[in-house]
Amino acid sequence: MDFLKSIIVWFIGICFVIATFPINLIIWLLALPFDRERAVIHWFLMYESTVLSFLMPIWKIHIEGRKKAVKGTTYIIISNHQSILDILLINCFRYKFKWISKIENFNVPVIGWYLKMAEYIIIDRGNDESKVEMLEKSYNFLKKGISIMIFPEGTRSLNNEIGFFKRGAFQLAIQAKVQILPVLIDGTGGILPKHGLIFGCGHQILIKVLDPINPANFGTDNPDDLALQLSLLMKSRLNELRVQNSPL
Repeated sequence: MDFLKSIIVWFIGICFVIATFPINLIIWLLALPFDRERAVIHWFLMYESTVLSFLMPIWKIHIEGRKKAVKGTTYIIISNHQSILDILLINCFRYKFKWISKIENFNVPVIGWYLKMAEYIIIDRGNDESKVEMLEKSYNFLKKGISIMIFPEGTRSLNNEIGFFKRGAFQLAIQAKVQILPVLIDGTGGILPKHGLIFGCGHQILIKVLDPINPANFGTDNPDDLALQLSLLMKSRLNELRVQNSPL
């Protein structure tokens, strides 16, 4: 049954992407001369992600705290990472931000084209120069009032638990003096785990935006210490979220 439903889900997703790409390309070309920050294509991708997420017949999505992000405020947005589906679901928030994405994603047909069209930020995880360039570009966007979205674990979890947080997001928050907006996602790993192609069915996806955090409140200007404290906080809140939504 999961196999048949997976075929349907992949068919819907692929058809949706193919059908919308020509429209997005035309919009991108028309906006290109005046849209320096590529905000127009970003917003179209956000709304299309929302439509696609709610078209899928195999999950229920519960979002809490979306309005905790104050309009006009710049954030480092961080989230735990269970599945490739997390990207689609975070887009549903329709926040103004630039994704930081690994270089491999830019080589994927259509997905990579969208990343380039929106001028999202590339990171080659094995290249120190790329990391420096990523931090510089991110810092410049933050100073322009554009938030940055990053998975601080750097990869998807194999067991749906929160792993080690890398320092980059927290270094940016300290240097740019911006708040961190933590987002918790649970349930996506049970639907489409890392390296998986078959969708699990009947799952509920829980997404919770936590209160924005001022790095200065943690009493440290060391990004490694801040990363550790935030990872512990998010692990604790994820456990609370699971307890609150567990069946009686």
